[in-house]
Amino acid sequence: MVASEDLDAVVSAAQAGDEEAFRRLYRAQQPALVRYLRVLVGDDAEDVASESWLQIARDLRKFSGDWDGFRGWTATIARHRAMDLLRAQRRRPQASVPVEFLAEMSAGDDTADRALELVTTDDAVALIASLPPEMAEAVMLRVVVGLDATSTGQILGRRAGAVRTAAYRGLRQLAAKLAQRDPRHPPEPPRSPSRKPAVTTSAAPALKEMR
Repeated sequence: MVASEDLDAVVSAAQAGDEEAFRRLYRAQQPALVRYLRVLVGDDAEDVASESWLQIARDLRKFSGDWDGFRGWTATIARHRAMDLLRAQRRRPQASVPVEFLAEMSAGDDTADRALELVTTDDAVALIASLPPEMAEAVMLRVVVGLDATSTGQILGRRAGAVRTAAYRGLRQLAAKLAQRDPRHPPEPPRSPSRKPAVTTSAAPALKEMR
């Protein structure tokens, strides 16, 4: 993985007209951007991403910020493009859950840990899209795109605290959805916000950060 400091320099180089630097930015950001868009527009994600990159290339010289800021800026452009498409088609963000994906869930996995692992896979995007919209977007922007709560809040027009809560609850609901597909591992009962979730060590830091 390229350090964020290195990508800060790449952003500056791309703004100065370096085509190779722009290609590096594209390769670094495109996968997460497409996954995020799939939650919003489903099969139209690739087309919307392409339109977004055209605008990104056109407006790059006007951008001011580092790599983290660039990620938030591109996500904002992509979201605006997605909303334009949805308004034109008069539909809401939605995606179906592949039956094959649900059938392949391992019964022995800790559900919260499994949920965190799956949010970075293409198949899981459809399952995330079944969450309430505010939770789905918060999970995708925080976990997949990698934005902090403040940047995510700016994109969604919400406070950072509300974003953390939505992302945390979204991950918990995702874990519950996975558990509901396996009768041998029912979902855990609701927990009060003051209690820590019973998850594996690898999952706990990410879940804690979402709060």
